[in-house]
Amino acid sequence: MCGRRGDCKQLFRAKTMFKTKSVHTKIEPRKDGLRILAARGRGRGLPSDRYDIWMANLGPSEQLRDAILSGKISWREYSRRYLEELRESDGIDRRNKQIKNHGQKFTLRLLQHLARNQTVTLLCHCAEDEPHCHRHLLKALLEKKI
Repeated sequence: MCGRRGDCKQLFRAKTMFKTKSVHTKIEPRKDGLRILAARGRGRGLPSDRYDIWMANLGPSEQLRDAILSGKISWREYSRRYLEELRESDGIDRRNKQIKNHGQKFTLRLLQHLARNQTVTLLCHCAEDEPHCHRHLLKALLEKKI
């Protein structure tokens, strides 16, 4: 698939199509593409037709979410820790000597691959106009090489 001449770099440079929205915002099937709820909790009473896939593993940990909501940490600290959580290795890596998962690396690469062929909309429960939301951090990360 990737040759010696940097073909992988060419593949990565392919335009990816990521969007962010609140899960409560109007659904636009033609514009939204694949709708991924990237939140630790699905939300009480949230109909499952508001998203295509729920990926709780892409949401911040409950501890981190609670710390930002209570004002115990700054947005800057939250951002740093959220991105760190996404890269954090877990017990799976400790149990495997050769092939490591390196946190969510393979999940993130899969999302990048999907976004080359269709729009991928990252959703969470924050208001549509909320600038301090992990979905924006996740989108920015996915638009880089992982």
